[in-house]
Amino acid sequence: MKKFIRGFGYAFNGLAYAAKTQLNFRVHLAATMLAVYLGYALHISANQWQWVILSIALVLIIELLNTAIEFLTDLVSPEYNELAGHVKDVSAGAVVIAALFALITGAIIFLPKLLALIHHAA
Repeated sequence: MKKFIRGFGYAFNGLAYAAKTQLNFRVHLAATMLAVYLGYALHISANQWQWVILSIALVLIIELLNTAIEFLTDLVSPEYNELAGHVKDVSAGAVVIAALFALITGAIIFLPKLLALIHHAA
């Protein structure tokens, strides 16, 4: 049981390290806070919350995997290597796809509500 609990400590250490050292992870965390705030303020439905939470989790998970792949690539190939560059580019591409999914999902959920607020205020 101690080993199991210790595993959570390692996981939280990894999250803290990523938050301290990775600008992109911090940007995604800021976007997470904005999405949660908007969801709360605009009273989105439970179904919409599921999509927002899925989007947040997907982006954060893939960003963490991208960071791990970059670290591992740098470890095994400290000098420039074209193939290592492709590995990093492909993993970064996965983050872009996840972020676009989250952006489109957020637009579908939040834009109608924001436009209704603007229209109502006018």
